[in-house]
Amino acid sequence: MTQYDTVIIGAGHNALVCANYLAQKRQKVLILESSSEVGGLASSREFHPGFRASVAHSVSHFSKKIYRDLRLQDHGLSSEPHPLPCIGLDLHGNHVVLDGNAVTGVTEKDKESYSNYSKRMKRFADLLAPFWLKTVPALGNNSLPEKMSFAQLGLKMRMLGKEDMREFLRVITLPTHDLMDEHFEHSLLKALLCWNGLIGSKQAPRSPNNSIMLMLYRMSGGMNGLHELPVGGVSGLINALRSSAESRGVEIRTNTPVDRIAIDRGEEGLRATGVQVDDGEQVSARNIVSSVDPKTTFLTLLGAENLEIEFANRIRRIRSQGLVAKLHLALNGLPIFTGLDRSDGQLIISPDMETIENAFDDSKYGQCPADPVMEIVIPSLHDPSLAPDGQHVLSAHVMYVPYKMKKTWDSATKDAFTNKLIDKIALYAPAIREQIIASELLTPTDLEQRFRVAGGHWHHGEFALDQLFMMRPTYGAGQYQSPVQGLYLCGAGTHPGGDITGGPGHNAAHEILS
Repeated sequence: MTQYDTVIIGAGHNALVCANYLAQKRQKVLILESSSEVGGLASSREFHPGFRASVAHSVSHFSKKIYRDLRLQDHGLSSEPHPLPCIGLDLHGNHVVLDGNAVTGVTEKDKESYSNYSKRMKRFADLLAPFWLKTVPALGNNSLPEKMSFAQLGLKMRMLGKEDMREFLRVITLPTHDLMDEHFEHSLLKALLCWNGLIGSKQAPRSPNNSIMLMLYRMSGGMNGLHELPVGGVSGLINALRSSAESRGVEIRTNTPVDRIAIDRGEEGLRATGVQVDDGEQVSARNIVSSVDPKTTFLTLLGAENLEIEFANRIRRIRSQGLVAKLHLALNGLPIFTGLDRSDGQLIISPDMETIENAFDDSKYGQCPADPVMEIVIPSLHDPSLAPDGQHVLSAHVMYVPYKMKKTWDSATKDAFTNKLIDKIALYAPAIREQIIASELLTPTDLEQRFRVAGGHWHHGEFALDQLFMMRPTYGAGQYQSPVQGLYLCGAGTHPGGDITGGPGHNAAHEILS
């Protein structure tokens, strides 16, 4: 029987990052993935013959450090960023466009305000950026290096200067609605700017929690919050991570779901000793690393009976019900949006913040939004392998589609909502219906079942103050370790959170190696 240093459960991008770093240090690593493809929510899968798509349809802030450390350029991933313009669609073609550090389609006053706003927000994002790739120590009884981590944050805040430090502390507590109203007049610009603080979360413009922190998190990647699609699309990144891992000796087995984490009850407490896969095979390792969500890891794979009751209850209380659905359209040609020369970019259908708020209100009552808001990308423009020659894939993230519906999801309910979404898109791309070959709607429930993500939540847990930093996913597991010796976490449910950043995988590997 092969003896591994580390077995990693799941083959999402964080698992691939973690495996790469461990293998760099000569560890023998095995990754076990339940599906036929690696990448998790970033894996491409066929939804109609000849047409493929991934749930994650763009990259917002993948770590440049990880890119360099793993030499991903040697595995086919371009080092040149390909930022997508962020376009707020207008029914009459008077779109608002964010491209680089400039905005068009608004008044000169709003242009000047945006210049000042983006510079200050980028300073705040840069303040936090170094801490996304570090373990945030637990509070209490800290070692000197841990105390220095907190001191570094305090020092960086002081370096902002008194005025900006006060503004930072004020801004991170604001609802996005208030922040936008303070700076801008154009309703479409306000909706556009708050989008990246909301998408993937259970918050709306007036929510008083942590949308500004999520916005700063996404602005820390070097492109001022803009998304990108590298050459080869999202698949290009996943393929490079896999190639890099395999070149370092990492073994990857797909179609191999893990049934249980094996434990040993010794004198020093519980210790993870391996895993049992669905066919009954036992695989032993010194360390077990889970890239799946905390609820699945602790309550399903490990079992609540093996945990202290208060810890198990904290895991149960993690807020992890998704609120985003995914729409895929197979098209016989490139869709034409009124007023756009080319349908390339992060296209936002959200005319104002009130429309976003109303859609969120509908979801509170277990209903799909009456007036949907969404983000559209045409990923086949950057990855031609996703569709046959001359044809395309439209990929849309639809916000505020509840995990728990008042009415059960069935084929009729899905068809009705899919038609509503297509009708909405057709207001901006009038010929879209004639171009549709096939469609697919994935609800949060579908995401849970297909990708084994509890609640179907992108981030494996809400991005909110009580579930961030040293509290992510909860105390007792906030530093990638767990109450069970030899069991670690490296998924989006750990610090710094979700999106395709690689941060959790990077940080977990360094904790294991230390």
